[in-house]
Amino acid sequence: MPKDFLCLTDWNKEELDRIFALTADLKARQKRAEPHRLLEGKTLAMIFEKSSTRTRVSFEVGMFQLGGHALFLHSGTTQMGRGEPIKDTGRVMARYCDGIMIRTFSQEAVEELAHWSKVPVINGLTDLYHPCQLMADLFTVIEHKGGYEGLTFAWIGDGNNMANSWINAAAVFGFRLQVATPEGYRPDEEVMRRAAELGADVSYTSDPLAAAEGADVLSTDVWASMGQEDEAEKRRRAFAGYQLNRPVLEAAADDAIVLHCLPAHRGEEITDEVIESKQSVVFDEAENRLHVQKAIMATLMG
Repeated sequence: MPKDFLCLTDWNKEELDRIFALTADLKARQKRAEPHRLLEGKTLAMIFEKSSTRTRVSFEVGMFQLGGHALFLHSGTTQMGRGEPIKDTGRVMARYCDGIMIRTFSQEAVEELAHWSKVPVINGLTDLYHPCQLMADLFTVIEHKGGYEGLTFAWIGDGNNMANSWINAAAVFGFRLQVATPEGYRPDEEVMRRAAELGADVSYTSDPLAAAEGADVLSTDVWASMGQEDEAEKRRRAFAGYQLNRPVLEAAADDAIVLHCLPAHRGEEITDEVIESKQSVVFDEAENRLHVQKAIMATLMG
């Protein structure tokens, strides 16, 4: 089993399925108000270079429920913000804490931190990947569909860190993925190449309706992610039509479910009608960040 949780393709299907099984167990224990203090007395350092709502709250609450403590560190108020090398931060934090979660821009920074840290490092988000969110998404699918095997997934929108993570997931778990992005906004070339080498069943198109055709799960994200605010107007023009709306939902399977990692810009990448529909499981998905990340922390730090 890997020491860190940086990218889905670092893990195999059996290892990730065990995390899903632990997620289900921990969620059930919480619903029964049954203590599950698997990380009693342990501490997680949470380093944020990108601001957050769900990531911070879910990791902090998760550590508390597991019996441990989470320490919030904003890079601008630490020595990292004054130019301390990542390798120095990683070596020092590992002497204080039992694990590190980092939410930042560069995947290379996360990998460097993990290289120098003797304790597990969890990728809370980078511009390239968002593996914890993808695990929460898939666990939500398992809850609502009974599993992911044999399903067709559709990604419609930006070829961003979530699109890259869905492609990695298709390579690891073996489900079919249909990706629709505008020209010039495709997923990362290296991610697509590596997935193809791994035999992933992924197709790419610029037609949202073609990607949605027969899909059991529809997913999207904002058109302009954090750090891309200056491109917002250009992206609105490029992504016009790449929206989860009624026609796209009707192209999918009759019992398709809808995912969105939030925050949502209603009226842009998804309509209010769709996100509030009976087919939307968006808020179950958001809750499952807590349960999945508890399982990841317990697996790595327990």
